[in-house]
Amino acid sequence: MNSIYNIGIYFFKLGILAFSLFNLKARKLRIGQHHAFILLNEVIDKNANYVWFHAASLGEFEQGRPVIEQLKIKQPEVKIILTFFSPSGYEIRKNYSGTDIVSYLPLDTQGNAKRFIQLVKPSKAIFIKYEFWPNYLLALQAAKIPVFSISAIFRSNQLFFKWYGGWYRHLLACFKHIFVQDKVSLQLLEKSNLTNASVCGDTRFDRVYDLFSQAKIIPLIEAFCKGKQVLVAGSTWSKDEELLVQYLKLHPDIKLILVPHEIHSAHITGISKLLNGQFVRYSDANLENLKTTNCLVVDVIGILSSIYRYANVAYIGGGFGIGIHNTLEAAVYGVPVVFGPNYQKFREARELIAIGGAYSISNYTLLETQINKLLKDTEAGKIAGEYVKHNTGATDLIINTLIH
Repeated sequence: MNSIYNIGIYFFKLGILAFSLFNLKARKLRIGQHHAFILLNEVIDKNANYVWFHAASLGEFEQGRPVIEQLKIKQPEVKIILTFFSPSGYEIRKNYSGTDIVSYLPLDTQGNAKRFIQLVKPSKAIFIKYEFWPNYLLALQAAKIPVFSISAIFRSNQLFFKWYGGWYRHLLACFKHIFVQDKVSLQLLEKSNLTNASVCGDTRFDRVYDLFSQAKIIPLIEAFCKGKQVLVAGSTWSKDEELLVQYLKLHPDIKLILVPHEIHSAHITGISKLLNGQFVRYSDANLENLKTTNCLVVDVIGILSSIYRYANVAYIGGGFGIGIHNTLEAAVYGVPVVFGPNYQKFREARELIAIGGAYSISNYTLLETQINKLLKDTEAGKIAGEYVKHNTGATDLIINTLIH
């Protein structure tokens, strides 16, 4: 099976090379992986004690971030190297000050894995959520370097639990410990005779609670919202925006803060057409023009988590596509959340629905009914906020194991 995997990695490399000829993201990935060892050779301190964290992309990084930052506080002498697989993670966090080195992860070949570990010589390795790179895991095991998985989550349809997935299942034994998010994941591992795991929860709860504690006051947003009920729509896509604009046109007394997932000019132009130009871009906003509109389109990044504090109801985008974005960033403020139909892969979304802190919609009629109801119901928001607070603490559990 190892040989089949390595052949697959070779063809994956060829695929990236071909795709990079006309796709920017693939090109960044190819170039980043190609230059990773050049960067590492320049910046590695051969006398330092490195702890290695690896995240697939930005979302996984946000899950690992509380652990990274707590480890730095508890053991400031330790140096941290953070690697990404995806350009969307690396490009946004390549200057992250919480670590000593940020790099792309060289492709998971046997040679790259051995070379990387011999160069970095990490004292520990921490893989976040879904990251299970076989050659790196086997190389770490061979070098007797303890490796941990944090905020991991497993489902019965994953390859590990298929009748033909024995080799992949065996890889899970390479971990010294697997910190899983829920009991279902733990039970799946135990049924496979894997005892190196425990339930500790999801570190994203700690991350959003940190953001909540550090939330910024945004004067322009306060001025826009003053005296009105506010619907904040975060990380929206085109289908989300069509429904939200329809709602706004039929309920003009509501203030809508629209924070699209993509803020490039073509997408903002599409939003402008939906709104017939009747909105203000955050980058152009001032106290005067905000008085002329009931829709503010946020065309900058980095402030969404603080904007949710001004919401009476939050709409989370992505549910009409591959899946919803972060519901917890809104819920932590005691704000009820609404999202589209594709949420089943997200444990927190399912649990929030079950307790009455969130609602899923699949068409305009449901959206209108649900938002109107939640604007009058403060209890749903309280439920959402308590849910987040109740589920914090995973970071402390993980840190206590890592430093002892």
